Amino acid sequence: MFHWKTSVNLKKMAQQGKQIRNIWMVSREYGDLAGAGGVKDVVYQLSKALARWTGRSLNVVLPGYGCIDYDEAGFVPLRDPLCPTKDLKLAINLDLPDNSVKETVQFYYKRDNRVHIYLLDAKRYREKTDIYTYTEVDEQRTSWQKKSQGHHDYFAMNILHQKATLELIIALSVRPDIIHCHDGHTALLSALIRENAGYSSYFRGTACLVTLHNAGYGYHQEVGDLPYAVSTTGLPARVIDTNLLELQFDPLLVAGQYATINTVSENYARELQESESDKLTGWLGHELKSRGVIISGITNGIDPEYYHPGAVAGDRKELLFDPGNRDDSLRGKILCKKTLLTELSSGSESLSLEQYGTLTSDVKKTLFTFVGRLSEQKGVDLLLEAIPVLLARHENAQVLILGSGSKELESALVRFAGNIDSHGRVCYLKGFSTLLAKKIYAAGDFFIVPSRYEPCGLTDFIAQLHGNIPIVHRVGGLVKIVDGQTGISYKGEGPGELLAALERGLSLGKDARREIQYKAVAKITKKYAWTHVMRSYVELYKRCSVEQLPC
Repeated sequence: MFHWKTSVNLKKMAQQGKQIRNIWMVSREYGDLAGAGGVKDVVYQLSKALARWTGRSLNVVLPGYGCIDYDEAGFVPLRDPLCPTKDLKLAINLDLPDNSVKETVQFYYKRDNRVHIYLLDAKRYREKTDIYTYTEVDEQRTSWQKKSQGHHDYFAMNILHQKATLELIIALSVRPDIIHCHDGHTALLSALIRENAGYSSYFRGTACLVTLHNAGYGYHQEVGDLPYAVSTTGLPARVIDTNLLELQFDPLLVAGQYATINTVSENYARELQESESDKLTGWLGHELKSRGVIISGITNGIDPEYYHPGAVAGDRKELLFDPGNRDDSLRGKILCKKTLLTELSSGSESLSLEQYGTLTSDVKKTLFTFVGRLSEQKGVDLLLEAIPVLLARHENAQVLILGSGSKELESALVRFAGNIDSHGRVCYLKGFSTLLAKKIYAAGDFFIVPSRYEPCGLTDFIAQLHGNIPIVHRVGGLVKIVDGQTGISYKGEGPGELLAALERGLSLGKDARREIQYKAVAKITKKYAWTHVMRSYVELYKRCSVEQLPC
């Protein structure tokens, strides 16, 4: 008689022995090529770490947005395997309820850091000058495309991305072991390969993982037009009808039925399915749990070398410093701070961003910094309440903020920085610049992360690697900051709790700050470098195969 324990043991043996050699990443973002948030860093760095191992093929597919210069980035047209003298072009079904529609996609390719990268070149993508939202350029070109609003055809963009990826894999005659889908934009792929006759046989040996980088409202990629969802996806109506959340067809619910789901920290996974915080997702986590779907968590890693402070030094060796070296006095960090403050105090046009307010060039004053999206999720409204009190109480504090987002918060920051009481002590840089962000990380004394919820958080890691001590709200992935040891962590959701944490930072002596800086880098190197985190993903890929595949 075959005992159930034998079955469990055989599955464990299969999981341990399974070799994951052919991996495909499907993402809307990738490194400096196309990025809007932390997804770009995770997909880029995880792909690079996985590809380092001999015998592994790592492939990434993303849309060829209009903001990407194919030639400058080193991409060339992909040749058709059936006719090597011609470029590969495929017609993809994107039917409407009352009309048959096909869209042509051409493919561009390059190999970088052993990673095979494919761009999907289609009219729908080329006309987009940003990844998720319309830009000022779009609005000037077409008046109804309002700056900062999401693309009206987001759902079609997502489906085209997923279908074109599958057609590309088939055209190349590749058999993936795992397809790793990132966020709701690609979460339907797992259903497509199981439910659509054109894919189901080909991908019998392929498992799927869907990673939720953010499960909050606005990230599900849901759609309310159900007949349109049926026609454009090609999925059976029963799949659409049984996966509604708040009366909208929700790709993340679908993923729970056809894929393994994880998120970017263990604590965020717990919050989604065991706490009231899940209300911020429309109760997605609880609905998945009621269906027997358990979300696992792997805290994002980071590549310490990629974010080494030397990136801001250029040819100026005197700006180099290493917070992870106990013997480093961090003189280079002080010089980085002095250099940036000098630029800001004069309102330097070299910053190439709109600057509101100025700072003094006094390096002895404590510099609090913030880099990120301006939204209530990120707690920027709380920051606007706490900072005026901090400045009133402590003359040695000044604040530097870089970011864009909510028009209301942008306007509030402009007013705040222009207030006479903020003169010389508050500076707001509207927009984003990668180089400027690196300068701010290197110059800052404390880095503020007051998020109401935060799936993982990478900015706290980046700040730590630059000796910029994070002050974080203890939620989601931010629990990795150990209070008093690798940063400052606080509970409570009000501005008062944030203010108290900021004042705790000010009260730290030089030696205490230096010890925190050192321990933070040591912990990242030991626990959170991608060389370590990557192994957790390999084990999860094996688990996906055991759970999803017939043999």
